[in-house]
Amino acid sequence: MEASTILTIILIIITADFLFEQLLDYLNFKHQKPKLPDELKDIYDKEKYEKSVAYNKTRARFSFFTDSLSFVIYFLLIALGIFGLLDEALGNFFSNPVWLALAFFGVLFIASEIFSLPFQWYSTFVIEEKFGFNKTDKKTFVLDQLKGLLLAVIIGGVLIGTLLYLILSIGPSFWIYFWLVITAFMLFMNLFYASLIVPLFNKLTPLPEGELKTAIEEYSKKVSFPITNVFVIDGSKRSTKANAFFSGLGKRKKVVLYDTLIENHTNEELLSVLAHEVGHYKKKHIITGLGAGIIQTGITLFIMSLMIFSPKLSAALGSDQLAFHLNLIGFAILYSPISKLTGLLMNVVSRKNEYQADAYATHTYNGNALQNALKKLSVNNLSNLLPHPWYVFWHYSHPPLLKRLHAIDKENMTA
Repeated sequence: MEASTILTIILIIITADFLFEQLLDYLNFKHQKPKLPDELKDIYDKEKYEKSVAYNKTRARFSFFTDSLSFVIYFLLIALGIFGLLDEALGNFFSNPVWLALAFFGVLFIASEIFSLPFQWYSTFVIEEKFGFNKTDKKTFVLDQLKGLLLAVIIGGVLIGTLLYLILSIGPSFWIYFWLVITAFMLFMNLFYASLIVPLFNKLTPLPEGELKTAIEEYSKKVSFPITNVFVIDGSKRSTKANAFFSGLGKRKKVVLYDTLIENHTNEELLSVLAHEVGHYKKKHIITGLGAGIIQTGITLFIMSLMIFSPKLSAALGSDQLAFHLNLIGFAILYSPISKLTGLLMNVVSRKNEYQADAYATHTYNGNALQNALKKLSVNNLSNLLPHPWYVFWHYSHPPLLKRLHAIDKENMTA
């Protein structure tokens, strides 16, 4: 296949992906009803619902603008061979292919950060501020950016450098060895994310003694799940939005509750949320999800190994010689239709897992409390409770609230 043909295919893929995503966003945008629907009257009041519609439409318009601008720039960078020109310019300073690749991706990363920074600022200090979510001060925002930049440089640099080194040293079978590296990295992050990464941005404190902790200990004994690591995260330093998450494997399990979650929910509701997280562990969703991710990574790397040594792929992106870093970009685009389908499958499985975790919480604790917690979370976060079915199918990792409430009602009948 000629380089010009490959370039055409690449441009068609990124254009088709952009148009498809805009179609889904448009359908979801138009699906919102201006007046409070009957099915939401026991969840939203009229004023709160109107605020939710305004918030979601504001975010949708902002997303359309930023996505469109990003698409135009990305399209032109590829169509005009800018990546190839950058590679040629950096080649005057770096002869070692690994250092050349790191410099190449470093320039792209810094340019991307500079480009996106004003939009992140606007999102945080204008949109989120307008709707009462933002609690981030300017110092925290800047520190977050710097810490994120440093982490990306260190982690991304090590991984990309390792990948290029293996490609140059081993050849086509590099993917096996890099698969082992990525698997080790994924396991490490699962084990130590809450211990090493989260504290760089937030403060984690053990849940203090009191009624909530006592109730958690009693529930954990009931379901034979030793919950010894329950932490509170100071999410309120950035937003009023609430959440909870589960991290770690084996004895390093951690349950993390946002302080905003504790502030806005009763102990029963908090226990139901915790029971939902325990349900994910008991149903082995965490370990099976990790296993699926490892298998998917291996398949992706194998397919990459079939394309990474193609001089024509480099030529399609504007280089007159084989450039592995350019081929990584080309592969990412050519593989994106497959990754979109695998992502779709992962979302289908994830939604099924959420139903199972809800059922577990209903049978081992209290389905009504879980319903109340989910309703409060949705209202406090101004969630769109009537998303378009196609948008849900392609993008939602969790079922829409109304479907979850209905499923819990069914479980309550058999609990």
